[in-house]
Amino acid sequence: MQYIRHAKGALTVVAATAACHALMSAGYAWSQDSRATADHTMFSGAFEFLLTTAASWALMPLLLWAGMRMMGETGNAVLVLVGGLVWVGVSGYSIDDIDFPGGHMPIPAFVAYVLVGTGLAGVGSGRR
Repeated sequence: MQYIRHAKGALTVVAATAACHALMSAGYAWSQDSRATADHTMFSGAFEFLLTTAASWALMPLLLWAGMRMMGETGNAVLVLVGGLVWVGVSGYSIDDIDFPGGHMPIPAFVAYVLVGTGLAGVGSGRR
């Protein structure tokens, strides 16, 4: 029943991506607000921007692992490790699209990440 594991992986990846995207949108808005109220110094908003980016990159592997464990799946190391690294690449590539009021990750990037994550969910020695 490998297709069930793939379905659980797709659900987990979509939920984790939505959570990290919401975190990035809110954090980058915080960064913009900080930049606007800080007398336009050179690094105003940089701390908030870096904190938001680091939190998103650290949260994604945790959410992938927790989501699969909550659904009773084990052996998720490949999904967690590779999915986290791919998230660093996808979100890093999309930062310019997200880092403005109302900005969103491009739909093709989101779909590609979900498809990669769904495929990675089937890799491993999970419970069958």
